[in-house]
Amino acid sequence: MVLAVLSPLPVWFPAATAAEKDQATHAYLVCVGTYTGPQSQGIYAYRFDSRTGRLTLLGLAAETANPSFLTVDPSGRFLYAVNEVGAFAGQKSGAVSAFAIDRETGKLTFLNQVSSRGSGPCHVSLDRTAKHVLVANYGGGSVAVFPVLADGGLGEATAFVRHRGHSMDPDRQEGAHAHAIETSPDNRFVLAADLGLDRLLVYHFDAARGTLAANDPPAAQVSPGAGPRHFAFASNGKFIYVINEMGSSVTVFSYNAARGALQELQTISTLPADFHGQNDDAEVAVHPSGRFLYASNRGHDSIAVFAIDAQKGTLSPIEHVPTEGKTPRNFAIDPTGLHLIAANQNSNSLVVFRIDPQTGRLKGTGQVIEVPSPVCVTFVAVD
Repeated sequence: MVLAVLSPLPVWFPAATAAEKDQATHAYLVCVGTYTGPQSQGIYAYRFDSRTGRLTLLGLAAETANPSFLTVDPSGRFLYAVNEVGAFAGQKSGAVSAFAIDRETGKLTFLNQVSSRGSGPCHVSLDRTAKHVLVANYGGGSVAVFPVLADGGLGEATAFVRHRGHSMDPDRQEGAHAHAIETSPDNRFVLAADLGLDRLLVYHFDAARGTLAANDPPAAQVSPGAGPRHFAFASNGKFIYVINEMGSSVTVFSYNAARGALQELQTISTLPADFHGQNDDAEVAVHPSGRFLYASNRGHDSIAVFAIDAQKGTLSPIEHVPTEGKTPRNFAIDPTGLHLIAANQNSNSLVVFRIDPQTGRLKGTGQVIEVPSPVCVTFVAVD
């Protein structure tokens, strides 16, 4: 087992040498968002070689409060992080921070920070043109859109929508809790998963102005009490996979791109039939090949692997693989599709798995990296 210990103090390794760059034909930066506290100070950076799956610690990329979800623009020049806090600038709100990426060293240069317009922002994404940043506020039960400025910084919100309502669980679904937000592949619609409402809401998106308007139909429903958290589009854009945090399941929808309409096709458990303990699902991702889907279980502490029927969009279980740690809140598949990195929040570790491209199965590489409270893993291409 390879173990690298991450100091809570800033640690920095030198930039890659010319020889290293020549060999780095599959080189990436990996940026890791954390919950900050006594051990963590913000976003940490690593070098990653997709040929070997090896992570090499760089150090603290940027000091910032609770950067619990990250997204990177397609050019690899800018990174955006939510600051999952309950108060910002004297208001009941979190924040969104913009950084410029130094792809030579992995360091992040702070550009600016704006109010997320709601408390506890927990998810951030870019629209398909990379001209707008979209944010879901869990505590505030709202979503917002921010323009990306010429220097990569963020302007004030061009759209803000507060969700209304509740669902069946009086403790966790007493009100709206927006948990994820993404644009459709054609950038015409914005979809938002709301755990508190048991709904996947759909908005018309004006990419020129950065505004949102309710779609008709306005939403798709999951089973009462399921608690939709995150979602992923199929590679062909015809299906959507919604992971249900409270229901420990994935709901498959067909997607009508012309109307922004969804129709439920299947709901399938992410757990083995013989598991009866407490579990909350967290992350879902489609393999770059489009053939496999991965979902994380917090409690069972595993990655569930499914085969995707390319024609029907439905899922068939392949295996459940322990993440070698506790509470895999997030994971990410490297862009080449060769490796998956699981972030075990409550055991303070990143664990690297190799993906069999033919079967989708996972195999541990023996590499475990210690990092305090990891909650998001993001890849940045550097070669």
